Amino acid sequence: MRDKISSSMKDALKAGDKVALSTIRLIAAALKDRDITARGNGISEGISDNEILLMLQTMIKQRRESSVMYRDAGRNELAETEELEIKIIEEFLPEQLGEDEIKVAIETAISQTNAISVKDMGKVMGYLKEEYTGKMDFSKISANVKGALIYLSNNG
Repeated sequence: MRDKISSSMKDALKAGDKVALSTIRLIAAALKDRDITARGNGISEGISDNEILLMLQTMIKQRRESSVMYRDAGRNELAETEELEIKIIEEFLPEQLGEDEIKVAIETAISQTNAISVKDMGKVMGYLKEEYTGKMDFSKISANVKGALIYLSNNG
């Protein structure tokens, strides 16, 4: 993952792609900050690839929120920049699961964690994050998990 970030930065520099270069530099800076924190906590090799994927998903979420705020304020050019950065960051994520695959993943997570009600949502989400980091947008699927758990608790 780190090699991909580094080589993408070099490619953007060679291509003269200023937006890609600045976005990848932001990714590298965020990664460096998290590595420093991890080393301070005794993890000498820095954060794991799964943690890098979670970091990238957080960066995407932040940009989506900013894009909405910019559009609401009539600042479309800034919203478009945020959306372009999202596309660049998404290039570092693995292929996203389709709707049917997400349903199967949720069913598997519920089964594997022995979840029976909404109180077990944390266990189910934890399982999904461990197994599917970077492959699904957890902020979007949490409503699906909650719905499945409500259905399960009402229908046994």
